[in-house]
Amino acid sequence: MSFPALTPPLARALAERNYDSPTPVQLAVLAIEAAERDLLVSAQTGSGKTLAYGLAMARDLLDDAERFEQAGAPLALIVAPTRELALQVQRELAWLYGHAGGRVVSCVGGMDPRREQRELAAGAHIVVGTPGRLCDHLRRGRLDISELTAVVLDEADEMLNLGFREDMEFILETTPETRRTLLFSATFPRGIVALARQYQRDAFRIEVAGDEGGHADIEYRAIRIAPGDVEHAVVNVLRFHEAPSALVFCSTRDAVRHLQAALLERGFAVVALSGELTQNERTLALQSLRDGRARVCVATDVAARGIDLPSLDLVIHADLPNDAEVMQHRSGRTGRAGRKGTSVLLVPPARRRRAELLLNLSGIDAVWGTAPQADEIRKLDHDRMKDVLFTEETTSDDLALAQALLAERSAEDIAAALARLYRARLPSPEDIMDPGERAGRPRDERGRDRFQGEGGDDRPGKPRSKSGKASSKHGMAEGSVWFRAAIGRRKNAEARWLLPMICRRGGIDKRDIGAIKIMDTTTEFEISERVADSFAAKVKRPDKEDSIRIEPMADVPQRQAASEERSHAPRRESGDSDHRERRDDHARDAGGFKPRGKALGERGARFDDAPSFGKKKKHKTKPGHAEPSVTPWPVKGAPGKKPKKKRRG
Repeated sequence: MSFPALTPPLARALAERNYDSPTPVQLAVLAIEAAERDLLVSAQTGSGKTLAYGLAMARDLLDDAERFEQAGAPLALIVAPTRELALQVQRELAWLYGHAGGRVVSCVGGMDPRREQRELAAGAHIVVGTPGRLCDHLRRGRLDISELTAVVLDEADEMLNLGFREDMEFILETTPETRRTLLFSATFPRGIVALARQYQRDAFRIEVAGDEGGHADIEYRAIRIAPGDVEHAVVNVLRFHEAPSALVFCSTRDAVRHLQAALLERGFAVVALSGELTQNERTLALQSLRDGRARVCVATDVAARGIDLPSLDLVIHADLPNDAEVMQHRSGRTGRAGRKGTSVLLVPPARRRRAELLLNLSGIDAVWGTAPQADEIRKLDHDRMKDVLFTEETTSDDLALAQALLAERSAEDIAAALARLYRARLPSPEDIMDPGERAGRPRDERGRDRFQGEGGDDRPGKPRSKSGKASSKHGMAEGSVWFRAAIGRRKNAEARWLLPMICRRGGIDKRDIGAIKIMDTTTEFEISERVADSFAAKVKRPDKEDSIRIEPMADVPQRQAASEERSHAPRRESGDSDHRERRDDHARDAGGFKPRGKALGERGARFDDAPSFGKKKKHKTKPGHAEPSVTPWPVKGAPGKKPKKKRRG
């Protein structure tokens, strides 16, 4: 199917760009029933909507002429939410109307307003800008809108989300009532519907299904990762795909800075885009991606809106998006103009349900799997090296140099040197742990997760023996290793934030953590022996969020041997309370399987057997003894006074 009848200049521009078949949204806006009417269009990113409204308003701007008259007051005004999108629209319309003599001027925040003022004074046929800068020019009388015949609100829903409602209303109220209003939005929330009802006249509504223009050419992959392996997974995904250009999304500016630094350190050609950069810095970053000097861009959602890179084949969600619409917008940066693209979601165990919900809401059937492993990437490097090195034609100079080398070295030495040179330019892949379908938890003989509650659901519960009773054997359901963190009660250490910190630092699941004992200056905790080696290696690395030192307890083996004879947890040094930390409800909800043994008090009372109702009193500690962070209900034989009975009723 070809484009409907267009004026020769526009048809020539499309032919030069190899646009031979329109997308669904372009066909819809050019239909006879949509001609000369206000339009309310719902279309996903990447569906060709910029070209759609560029063609839709051609008759309003040119009428039946083939060329524009001398530029004066603008005939069309396009409003976009971000600088990048506005500049992209300006470039698109410039080539579309280039053969018709159209002059397109941009007015965006972050650029020199005096230069924009001079360009507006020189005359323009189309003005493209961001809401704030356009309102500023309107209020200062620099933008003459008396001749406007068409106004376009591009990504109107995003402008509402960014707080530009008042600016949009000001622009629409200021422009002539005879204008034609084209409103484009990915969705139709109530705010958009209200805006259309107030400022459009008998709008023709067009909805393009997401599958037709949203993610039809995008392959979605969801990768299971350990909580601390996000950076490593990004490295391996980039190395596995080796896309000409890749876009990595983070949720915050700090995350963008950190990930960019990590990738630069590993040898990637990477740039960053975030709201804290100046317009000049953002323009230079995008230009380096377009000309191939950089191959990876790490960006926030707002900064990446409007990016259009023709060779962008890979999108990585380092942080999961907030909603399905944002995910589609991110992914829509690839798979454009008939090209195939890949969108990869990195999913830690705690975010699995969130990722599944986002995919279900978007109607996307993603392929679940693990991150590419180092061996896979090295094998691909071997295959790619042969493709890269032997594709170009050999010259006489190349042959002369090869013969000289063969006279001095063996063919094997030369080939090995060539392989070293090729690998030297490639970032090394990372070793990544697979958390498994259910975070690698062991299962009992009945196929049930060993550390689930008795009902077999995901709620944390006591570990059970075959008989269903709580086990009294010391330690976890499997062997355990004790670690010490250099933080205690004096620095407000609490189990509710220590638990997620330990999981993140060590790349483990909450069910791999047993007892947590908080003392004055340190905290001791128990880790499943199955993941202890991996945990110890990960916590040695510097952490971007905290500097808490975590290390194995060197004196654990002797103390564990003694404790096994007494069937309770290892005793601490003199001066420490040996009360087991009773995690509060928040920590219990957060997970972690409980050790199978029960801590003993000084006289043998099992504090875990004490009732949990009522208000808990703190023990009066003797000089030289540490006060427990959470004191259990005193029982017979335990230190502390017996609480007074409270009257009921």
